[in-house]
Amino acid sequence: MFKFASIAAASLALAACSGGTKDASTDASTDLSIPDVKPGDISIETMKEVTKTLSSDEFEGRAPGTEGEKKTLAYLVEQFKRVGLQPGNNGSWFQDVPLVEITSENFKPLTITGGKEPLSFTYGKDWVGTTYREEKSTDLKDSELVFVGYGINAPEKGWNDYAGVDMKGKTAVILINDPDWEKSTQDGDFNGRAMTYYGRWTYKYEEAARQGAAGAIIIHDTVPAAYGWNVVESSWSGPQAYAQRKDGGADQTQVNGWVQQDVAKKIMAATGHDLTKLMQEAKTKGFKAVLLGAKVSTQFDNKVRKFASKNVIGILPGSEKPDEYVLNSAHWDHLGHCKANAEGDDICNGAVDNATGTAALVALAEANVKAGPAKRTLVYLAVTGEESGLLGSEYYGANPVFPLSQTVGGVNMDALSMAGEAKDVTVMGGGKSQLDAFLDAALKKEGRVATPDSEPQNGYYYRSDHFSFAKRGVPMFYIDGGIDLVNGGTKAGKAYNDDYTKNRYHGPDDEYDPNWDWSGVAKDLQLFYTLSRMLADSTSWPNWNEGDEFRKTRDDSCAASDKGC
Repeated sequence: MFKFASIAAASLALAACSGGTKDASTDASTDLSIPDVKPGDISIETMKEVTKTLSSDEFEGRAPGTEGEKKTLAYLVEQFKRVGLQPGNNGSWFQDVPLVEITSENFKPLTITGGKEPLSFTYGKDWVGTTYREEKSTDLKDSELVFVGYGINAPEKGWNDYAGVDMKGKTAVILINDPDWEKSTQDGDFNGRAMTYYGRWTYKYEEAARQGAAGAIIIHDTVPAAYGWNVVESSWSGPQAYAQRKDGGADQTQVNGWVQQDVAKKIMAATGHDLTKLMQEAKTKGFKAVLLGAKVSTQFDNKVRKFASKNVIGILPGSEKPDEYVLNSAHWDHLGHCKANAEGDDICNGAVDNATGTAALVALAEANVKAGPAKRTLVYLAVTGEESGLLGSEYYGANPVFPLSQTVGGVNMDALSMAGEAKDVTVMGGGKSQLDAFLDAALKKEGRVATPDSEPQNGYYYRSDHFSFAKRGVPMFYIDGGIDLVNGGTKAGKAYNDDYTKNRYHGPDDEYDPNWDWSGVAKDLQLFYTLSRMLADSTSWPNWNEGDEFRKTRDDSCAASDKGC
């Protein structure tokens, strides 16, 4: 994932840390232990060499399940050994990540019966969908349609769109984003303009499955989705990869899909309802799900392919609390072979995205080994399958090598900016957790600032590997390079971002350039080093802010364990 945008400077007025222990370095305003960290001895030569090697044609774009993966894994182990890490998974450098690829095909129309007239909608033009179940065929037959508003069940907010309805065997029709997405400010039950996880399509399918639904259909709307129907159609067509589930996906819905908004209007009209009116009612707390009095059916075949990939894990054991962990994560994978450019080059090398982030793991590990162990264990986690949907981090989150209740927090690195030194940093998820106090302290040391968020409605915090840990309660930083450049200001920063997005992102031209300006990367690496080392030498357990969607998960995780938080 790559994100170029300005991000909000989070409010730093934070609640006291639950369980934090005061010592000489305690920040009195937050009751958090925020140690002073000396700058790390970070080698830019290591960054250059690892980035150049991983993004060379020899590694064939680092696609999971290919020869490129084998070469990547061997090289990362070699580098982790060289800098002095220890294998992180009970003596092994690897965590096996079993994956499944489901290719749905031979789609029958999506049909609606029981209304004023039967309706039939064409796959691709009107609707798209697939299944998360490892089954040769999918047959959704006469499933009762229920409009469930935004499909949110948030007990901490007193909000439950499924209240009073048994969804077993039924199909949920769901609005994208959060109920208050149209607000111009970032206040309200769901943070107003700033999307929460409840607004993401991933959550909506997860919740529908928890409710026992047979199907889940999201109504597409370009503005609150932040992308057009063309993106939905292309993303949901062809092979879909997932981390294998122990039950083969039996606990998931039969069908997860999308419909065009005009299609939804026709369905509502045929059942005697007005979509615009229902959308307005769904914004209100206490909204009740509406049984539409119609049934939906569709059928398609599935090709299921299982294969294995691997996460790479190295550790620097803590000197005082080795059973408390701080994560440093980045995804090693990219797209492999892709659509060729004008010169016929069809290797998506992924130099920026994300050979740079993977190289950062090696360089930061090297610097921390030089500095000596921190009090807590530092974990360096290179995950697979990010480009296919956060698969490696999702598998680790569901099958953690180190208990999540004993994981303090961490830093995720995805596509470092080569724009040069910046006066600011771009922070995803600012204002969500007590990590903000650590970031504030680190930025003050460097004389930099966090840039205000211009696109909080797009929910970028929920789109990279840190999210697989965050949604399970582990507070995570996700910080990109800044946009206000020392040389050229925001105009130059925006020009660089636009050029990368247009000409190199997810294409064959994202290649290593010996003329890159590494000055900005050097500053960002010092920030990453400081943040993870602060967490590793702290006595505190930073939590999510009161009312955040991940707070209850963290509190429950801590309450269930007699160790860690």
